[in-house]
Amino acid sequence: MSEPLVAPLTTAGILEEKISTRRARVGIVGLGYVGLPLAVEFARAGFSVTGIDVSAAKIGRVNAGDSYVGDVPSAILAPLVEAGKLRATTDFAAVSDLDTINICVPTPLRKTKDPDMSFIVSACQEVAEHFHAGMLVILESTTYPGTTDELVLPMLSKSGLQVGDDFFLCFSPERVDPGNPKFQTKNIPKVVGGVTKACTDLGALFYSQALEHVVPVSSTRAAEMTKLLENIFRCVNIALVNELKLLCLRMGVDVWEVIDAASTKPFGFMPFYPGPGLGGHCIPVDPFYLSWKAREYDFSTRFIELAGEINTSMPYHVVDSVTEALNMHKKSLSGSRILVLGVAYKKDVDDLRESPTLKIMEILKKRGANFDYNDPFFPQLHKMRHYDYSNMKSVPLNADTLGKYDAVLIATDHSSYDYGAIVDASKLVIDTRNATRRVIRHRAKIVLC
Repeated sequence: MSEPLVAPLTTAGILEEKISTRRARVGIVGLGYVGLPLAVEFARAGFSVTGIDVSAAKIGRVNAGDSYVGDVPSAILAPLVEAGKLRATTDFAAVSDLDTINICVPTPLRKTKDPDMSFIVSACQEVAEHFHAGMLVILESTTYPGTTDELVLPMLSKSGLQVGDDFFLCFSPERVDPGNPKFQTKNIPKVVGGVTKACTDLGALFYSQALEHVVPVSSTRAAEMTKLLENIFRCVNIALVNELKLLCLRMGVDVWEVIDAASTKPFGFMPFYPGPGLGGHCIPVDPFYLSWKAREYDFSTRFIELAGEINTSMPYHVVDSVTEALNMHKKSLSGSRILVLGVAYKKDVDDLRESPTLKIMEILKKRGANFDYNDPFFPQLHKMRHYDYSNMKSVPLNADTLGKYDAVLIATDHSSYDYGAIVDASKLVIDTRNATRRVIRHRAKIVLC
């Protein structure tokens, strides 16, 4: 048996024993793409888990064993619910009976590109109402360095309890990649940093009970910055290849061929691919979090901001390409009928967050186009923070339907689409993802953008 991390009769020692024996009562605030898979993994590890969410619809489905997250099959969720290992509620009073809390709520950007911390603040206020000694609180929501220390800690410290002695606070960035069949919550290495060493030790111990690999770091700020670095790395490289795509289009060079050729180098190169813009819950958001925070230190993140500008401009480039393609067919964008294929932010997922397609549709509308969409993952759209397409439904995808539109815009390259049949039946196809690369016939109909 391993030696305990701390003296057994201290608050930390009592919590360590509960975690090690899996008697700790686990709470997850926010049952979305991050929270529900995490809740399932701890329930599968033998813990009693309580999920808390403000959505009564989500709570009802969880308690019925009906998953709404693609990475969590109902066949896995249902037995955990039936066995009493996982339950869900909208009532934050449940915090009173819990030993650990993971906060997994959204951290979007406002339209002005500054952080919207309202979900974190609201969750922490609710937790603080029922906070008690001996708790481990871990923030998982992607945010700027300093959030845990500067925002969460003061809210919990109002209880009079001392961090590192009476309660324990960590940050551990979520690294979920929706739809990834190889890497999911259990086997993605988990970075965790605490306000104090005791916090870090307990956070690492906690995650090690359910996840395969834990990576402790020296502080909450190091953990917060780790997540930003990961996604800014991707954002910058995607911006680079998007800019090269624009140059290649002007030069008459196939950027996709260039990327494939460069990818044959066995060292020193990692392929990134152009597209209609950035989407998802992290990559389009994280650079702006760091740029916003950097201003506090009189520091301008010019490189990062330039990458953000390039990626943000891509939906406008797509609509300009549609306009130019229609002009070549002696049609104007205004009044034309456009079918948009794919509204999800990437292929084969039911996730709309920050999808560039939503911005593309907004621009099409402003420029007078008439458009519909098709997406097998979204039979109907709903109202979102910055967009309202709640009256739109996915149109059928068949030869008759395709032939009625002046142009078909491939925005998301879902695997279920038959691109050969789409090109055959369409008058004009604008392809933002090189999805039609294997379609040989009717190449004249296809415009890569």
